[in-house]
Amino acid sequence: MKAKWFIACLLLSSSIAVAAPAHKKAGHHKTGKAKAVKISKAVKPVKIHATEDHRLQLGSAVAMIVDQQSGETLFSRNAASQAPIASITKLMTAMVVLDAGLSMDEPITITEADVDWLRNSGSRLRVGTTLTRGETLQLALMSSENRAAAALARTYPGGMAQFVAAMNRKAAELDMRQTHFVDSTGLHSENVSTAEDLVKMVRAGYHYERIRQMSTAEGYDVVNDNGHRTAYRNTNALVKSPSWDIGLSKTGFINEAGRCLVMQAQIASRPVIIVLLDSWGKYTRIADANRIKKWLESSRTALARLG
Repeated sequence: MKAKWFIACLLLSSSIAVAAPAHKKAGHHKTGKAKAVKISKAVKPVKIHATEDHRLQLGSAVAMIVDQQSGETLFSRNAASQAPIASITKLMTAMVVLDAGLSMDEPITITEADVDWLRNSGSRLRVGTTLTRGETLQLALMSSENRAAAALARTYPGGMAQFVAAMNRKAAELDMRQTHFVDSTGLHSENVSTAEDLVKMVRAGYHYERIRQMSTAEGYDVVNDNGHRTAYRNTNALVKSPSWDIGLSKTGFINEAGRCLVMQAQIASRPVIIVLLDSWGKYTRIADANRIKKWLESSRTALARLG
């Protein structure tokens, strides 16, 4: 009799533990409910079918992690919400330039028309500086140089208007239905998208070898006619980290968008696409990326133990 009572208690305790809701940690952003984690012994470390996993705490208001090969969503927060994307725009700028088949050796001179009069952002790329189109694209992608991105659009056949039209056509081709562009730099807050759409843009951008190489370069030196050398660095510090294997990178920031970051990276032997928008602090997007990496690696380790 005692044995039966003891077994019944165990079963009751087990059912209560399973039914109990996950503890919700207080935070600034709303979170979804955690769902069960499905573990497979296949190549995939862990399949997460939830919109959000409470084991992964992020500071970015919008976030999405997708398996690049299968298209499976591993984590999602406000991924369908349309928001300004700042210089993430320059990833589309690069694709439009490369799709046009324009000479990368053609010289482009920075003019007053390329100066940012909207936000009066600074630039070390002085008016009168002449670079090749390839160098201009390098600075736009790697260092998020606004004058470089503006010059790329200005020197496009038909000028800025035709360039922006090409950007929106490309977005339509990629089925980015909640995306709209009004300029090549991302300085305008009317450049908007969703995390779901940006995953599509990153996936498309990854197919361009130049974009992969340029966006992940640690630095690039520009030498002017007088022999003066100006060193430019990647706006994503993670590209120089030996613990990261990043295949594509782009950062962005304007006040309306917050700090943004999109990446393609190999984590725990798995190619993933990461989108982080509206990070509230200067370093939050980087910290979030590191938290994502640790989370995916921990999932891989947990699976190996279950092996």
